[in-house]
Amino acid sequence: MTASGRRLTQQDIARMAGVSQTTVSLVLNGRAEGEVRISPETRDRVLQVIRETGYVADPAARRLVERRNRIYGVFTYEAVFPAESADFYHPFLVGIEECVEEAGCDLLLFTSAKVQQGERRRIFSAESRIRLADGCVLLGRTIDREDLSRLLSEGIPFVSVGRRDDAGGPVPYVGADYPPAVRALVERAAALGHRRMAYVGAGEGPESYADRFRGFTEGVAAAGVEGLHLTTADGLFDCGATVVFAEELADGVAIAEAAEARGLDVPRDLSMVAMGAPTRPVSTDIDFSGLRIPRREMGRRAVELLTQVLERGGIPQELLVCELVEGSTLAPVHEER
Repeated sequence: MTASGRRLTQQDIARMAGVSQTTVSLVLNGRAEGEVRISPETRDRVLQVIRETGYVADPAARRLVERRNRIYGVFTYEAVFPAESADFYHPFLVGIEECVEEAGCDLLLFTSAKVQQGERRRIFSAESRIRLADGCVLLGRTIDREDLSRLLSEGIPFVSVGRRDDAGGPVPYVGADYPPAVRALVERAAALGHRRMAYVGAGEGPESYADRFRGFTEGVAAAGVEGLHLTTADGLFDCGATVVFAEELADGVAIAEAAEARGLDVPRDLSMVAMGAPTRPVSTDIDFSGLRIPRREMGRRAVELLTQVLERGGIPQELLVCELVEGSTLAPVHEER
């Protein structure tokens, strides 16, 4: 504030620093304009006046200059706060919040899209407020292709958490690199003597499921072993498999319990591999062998890529490495099997 109580302006800062208002604006926005180059001495002088006066740029004016609200949106296709899904989505949200905070922006969670009569949430509706945010992070195991197509065609900046197939064009995303991790797990099982392996799960639908199954089929082909695909656990105990790759951890828990009910020991009689974190309510103290989805890292990187899209454009696509988890459910084939 000035001595008269009037709010300081860029003109005031320029006068005190002995520079033009344009120079003050360029320093505040951290950029050059055309051929204008600001010397370090001039920049330091302007910043010193700003510090001494406690000047704060008017938010509305700054938004006009930057053409941004400094608000990042998050749209979730499934509810993320109910207890049954909190454990799965929490790390993503932690990573997103951390990175948005570091960027000095606010986070807006879009919740107006209601689910009615079994239908899934949709981004675009009569209540859609997606354009309030500078850009949006999309979170959900399955994301509607029509929504993706419209986001692309209308030029709305976004990044998907999870790899997505083209939807009228390439989709910006950060995902988990499942195929190499699953191939490595198959290789590890083969090295332990397993020659008949079963994959339990859909193996299709969401890209994350398709990627896991692709890693499995590539792995068994490379290892020269037999791979069976079962969409459910029905018939599992009669197929002769010595190791089970469970697409969903909850299915792995159910299979382990069914094995115990049959008098089978895991992993002595049946080895198991779980390929991810629980997406459905499940309680277990089983230390599954498998892989760790880099959920927190994916959340952070989604925000970083969204910032990149906002500042430079482009369609970034990245896959992050899944860490292998040793666990206690994958063991050598027992001689009496």
